[in-house]
Amino acid sequence: MLTLLKRKRITTPQALATPTAWPAEKGKGLMRPEKAANLLATRRRQKLLEHIWQRTSLSRAQFDLLYRAPLERYAELVQHFPASESHHHAYPGGMLDHGLEIVAYALKLRQSRLLPSGTTPEDQAEQSEAWTAATAYAALLHDIGKIAVDLHVELADGTIWHPWHGPLREAYRFRHRKDRDYRLHNAAAGLLCYHLLDGKIFDWLSSYQRAWASLLYVMAGQYEHAGTLGELVIQADRASVAQELGGDPARAMTAPKHSLQRKLLEGLRYLLKEELKLNRPQGSDGWLTDDALWLVSKTVSDKLRAHLLSQGIEGIPANNTAVFTVLQDHGILQASAEGKAIWKATVTSDQGWSHTFTLLKLSPALIWESNERPDPFAGSVELVQENADGTEAAVSVPQTQTDLVPVANASPPSPLPHTGEPAPTRSTDAVDDLLNLFETSPANDDAGSSMDQPDQMVPHAEQSFASPSPAAATQPSPAPGHSDPSGEHFMIWLRDSIAGKKIVINDAKALVHTTADTVYLVSPGLFQRYAQEHPRTGIIARQEGIAEWQWIQKRFEKLHVHRKQHSGLNIWTCKVTGPRKSRRLHGYLLHDPSQIFYEMPPNNPYLLIG
Repeated sequence: MLTLLKRKRITTPQALATPTAWPAEKGKGLMRPEKAANLLATRRRQKLLEHIWQRTSLSRAQFDLLYRAPLERYAELVQHFPASESHHHAYPGGMLDHGLEIVAYALKLRQSRLLPSGTTPEDQAEQSEAWTAATAYAALLHDIGKIAVDLHVELADGTIWHPWHGPLREAYRFRHRKDRDYRLHNAAAGLLCYHLLDGKIFDWLSSYQRAWASLLYVMAGQYEHAGTLGELVIQADRASVAQELGGDPARAMTAPKHSLQRKLLEGLRYLLKEELKLNRPQGSDGWLTDDALWLVSKTVSDKLRAHLLSQGIEGIPANNTAVFTVLQDHGILQASAEGKAIWKATVTSDQGWSHTFTLLKLSPALIWESNERPDPFAGSVELVQENADGTEAAVSVPQTQTDLVPVANASPPSPLPHTGEPAPTRSTDAVDDLLNLFETSPANDDAGSSMDQPDQMVPHAEQSFASPSPAAATQPSPAPGHSDPSGEHFMIWLRDSIAGKKIVINDAKALVHTTADTVYLVSPGLFQRYAQEHPRTGIIARQEGIAEWQWIQKRFEKLHVHRKQHSGLNIWTCKVTGPRKSRRLHGYLLHDPSQIFYEMPPNNPYLLIG
């Protein structure tokens, strides 16, 4: 026994502080911590704070004590950390934005609830502010555990920082832990509650037994025991994530925890983990490409229905067509250009095997976290489209560039000294639209507000994208809301999609990069993406006998907003260099990046023209 004790290594605090291997050179890529006043100073965050205040019935002084002070502590604790590595709010400052959003959304939802339920109106009135505060605190704390268990944070001198040390006061850098448990953060909120809420708040709130118990359950990650408070946080979280990912927040908010669509999605995840075979040249149930998960329609639908029925779940559609309709109605399946759930495609392996299937198309992000996603299919999946004469033609499925080097969280870390906005260009309009979904009266909460402008201005929708050349000047600019496919509409769509985070820039799968102090548009991927989102493009293109992405690409070229090479070629080759491999992209360089960005982001250091 004594020998065993002697052999046991004793870990000292100094040993714990020894930094693990870091991929970057020591001292590089550091970010400077900021005070809450600076972190919360953007117009978008100020507008969210204003919404939060309007959801309470307190004076400014009381609001500052019960709400603003915890929000400021939260801001200083999360700094410029992202909310996730590659999912929602995966950019510097994303966790702060996400925290403010779900507090605002949760309080908006709370307004329509009489809490605590089952008591007299007098009791509900007396406890009203306690339940409102508990809702805000539960929303604020629900993801805070991520900075304790998901991130590795290192100070400039090499020591490791943990959030229980208090707010960062020195330059720092961070990375996501590769071995992290994706559920552990739910149970880690209790580690940090004292850094956000002080003893006086706990003393006050603990006198309201039901609200206090619900908050404790949320902090422990036990939402199933938190009652209405847990549901409010879950719904607000869904709304914030859906808005960030470009989904339908209203639909996400209204999907009950045990709804049929949720059961269908959970069933798909189970089958893909336990039963379905992927990426096999023969005898496969589906194939995963860079951008999509393709599943054999009848096989998967039959297995999904059988699995749910075996679980005793009621309300399962009686046939496959009804299953497809439910999956499509709730945004789980992606519709074809004709608005149908079924796609026809030819799957070809790298060994030459080929067969045509009817398939369902899903986003891989619905099924797997980024680190859990299997390797993509080594072969190809080509859509089969019927020509006007009844013959069929194969069309390549759009692919993103997966060999790009991931640029951390969509943009490189801010160097010392830190300057500029940590968050990407985002509009407050999406926040307003979502909050307005829950209005209980026609009154506009923000009437007369001085903070109705987005964080960073973008060119007006009526601005002409054409250069002063005579050819371009003859093309009319679309009016706001104009949605017919055109070169002008493509540019408006691109600018708005980037501002709304529907299209990311400078990351491993991005179709838009910043290099040579301008904007680089990857071809044909970006034009294929536009055509997918605007099915009418295919109808017009078929009349001219060309592929839909080629049709919109030609309309883009006619705007004359891109640079040409000295040889007269439109397309520029861009070299992408990574730690293990390099490759080349092809695309367009814009003359003027302000057509997309009001404030130009930093160049992607991994891309070089030529």
